[in-house]
Order: sequence, then structure tokens, then C-alpha cells
Amino acid sequence: MAAAIVATDLEKTYGETVALAGASLSVERGEVFALIGPNGAGKTTLVRALTGTTDPDGGSAQIFGESPTAVDRDRIGVLPQEFSPPGRLSARELLAYYAGLYDDARDSDDVLAAVGLVDAGGTWYRDLSGGQQRRVCVGSALVNDPDLLFLDEPTTGIDPAGRRTVWRLIEELADGGTTVVLTTHDMAEAERLADRVGLLADGRLVAQGSPEELVREHGGSSRLTIETAASLEAFADLGYLVERPERDRGRNPENAVVVRDIEPVEIGVVVDYLEAHTLEYTELSWSEPDLEDVYLTLADAAERERTDRLEGGDGGVDEGTLTQTGETA
Repeated sequence: MAAAIVATDLEKTYGETVALAGASLSVERGEVFALIGPNGAGKTTLVRALTGTTDPDGGSAQIFGESPTAVDRDRIGVLPQEFSPPGRLSARELLAYYAGLYDDARDSDDVLAAVGLVDAGGTWYRDLSGGQQRRVCVGSALVNDPDLLFLDEPTTGIDPAGRRTVWRLIEELADGGTTVVLTTHDMAEAERLADRVGLLADGRLVAQGSPEELVREHGGSSRLTIETAASLEAFADLGYLVERPERDRGRNPENAVVVRDIEPVEIGVVVDYLEAHTLEYTELSWSEPDLEDVYLTLADAAERERTDRLEGGDGGVDEGTLTQTGETA
């Protein structure tokens, strides 16, 4: 079966800003593909190029074997990052309006139920909470029962309960054969929903794979974080690699140390060491690498490469810099 999406070397610039610098990807039918990356990495531009709402300057894209502008629009649903429907229509009226744009659409009440807003169907859009408004917007992309659904940050502003409703909806759509492409800054969202994840940085897809593959390849080792003001030298005889946290995850890096590549059964060894050396600490926390580690590692690497290129006076894309991720996007 042919892929739902095939994009090759897409390029797009806005003035002197390079939004896409040779982005390539393929998404299989029935797959959930998550695009992650820093703000300004080119995620929204890539979605626009794939949906035919912006023309790339170079490269090519196909949707179900056709150009994005030629494919039957009834087969595609799109939720933009920014979407502002008329405020003085009710949630039900809005969905009925968008359903009226298609020959064969889903019932508005059915869509309201799918996004968890049955009781809010008669409420004016402007009187809904921000999270409810976003769920109505998600529903508007579903009224035509699309074969391919693009969701640009679908759960932004939605509370945890509403977010899980949307997650379950996406899972049900994928189980039914719908192909889903979503952009997100929520690594838990990407890890739960996506069959594959692509990290876009500086206009390039620098890594693609299942969440498990990406974590295994780029996530690093397990770690024990110790909240302590002790110096690194105080751990010289511990027998493990000990370092300061590479990044701030809600803590002051100077008030913590990280013991790398350690299993839970070995934590007692560290505790005994702390007590034997009278090293004060306030908290111990063990964790395995996750998709956020992958995101931070690859985004940091891409930013360093970008800085090196700019400092070297080369504004082009050096494909050799992509080899560390195993991709040639």
C-alpha cells in the first residue's frame, strides 16, 4: 500500500528566514506521526506545505499519490495552530456550518460527543472556556471524517481531562485507519500517541523513528539525581560517573549532581556513600531516559551546528552534520 504522505527535500524561505531546509519524510497510511521541535523550527510551515496552503520553494510533496493542491479535500482534515471561528455561533452551529461544506459529513452531535462536549453544544463559542474552544476546533477538523488528519498542537490550552479525551479520540481514529500528523510540544503526548516521531530543528528533520527507538539511540543512560550542595570532588571515590545536570529541569544545576548509568538496586550503594561521607542531601530521584531527553539532546545539537555554520560564514545546510542522528533529511 502506498504511503499517505511522501515529502522530499522541502525548502521554504520567508525573506532571509529559512523555515524549511530540505525536510523529507514518509508517513504510512493509518500511522500517527508526531512532529516535535523548538519554536521556529519549521513545524507549522511543513504542515502548510503538506496541506497545500503554502507553496514550497523547492522539493516535492505528495498526498495519497497526488500533489497537496490536487488531492480530494474531502479526504483531509486540518486543524491550524491558530483558528478563530465566529464567537456568536454555538458549538453545535459551528460544527454544522463546517459539516455543510462537505457532501457527506458526520452528524454535529456525534462530533460533539467525540470531543467530550455534549453538554456544551448550545453554548456560544465565545462563552466556552479556552480548552472547550480548542476541542470544538478539533471537532471542526473531523466533520468530513477525513482519511488524513493534520493537527497542529491540538491540545494547547486544554485541561488534563480534556486532553485525555482528545488523546483517546486520536487513538480511536488511528485504530479505524485514519492517518494522523500532529505537531506538539508535549512529549508525553507524542510518546503516547505516535507510532513514529520526527524531530524538526532548524528546518531539517534531524531524526525519525518510534519513541522507543529514539530514546534508545539518543536518550542517554539512566540517572540518579541527588539534590545536594556537595561538590563533585566529594563523589570522587563513589565508583560511578558523577556530573552536574546538563540542563535545568526545574532545579538549580549547582545544587544537584547526577549519577549516570545506575540501576535502582544500586541506589543503596549511593545512600551508604552519602552517609559514610556525611554528605547532606534533600532528595534522591531515579529516572530512565525519555522522549524529552531525546528532544533536548537533538535540539541542542542542532542549535550548536547552526551556530557553528553561522560563525563559519556558511548559511547553507551541511548534510555531514546530520550523520550523528542517523538521518539524511
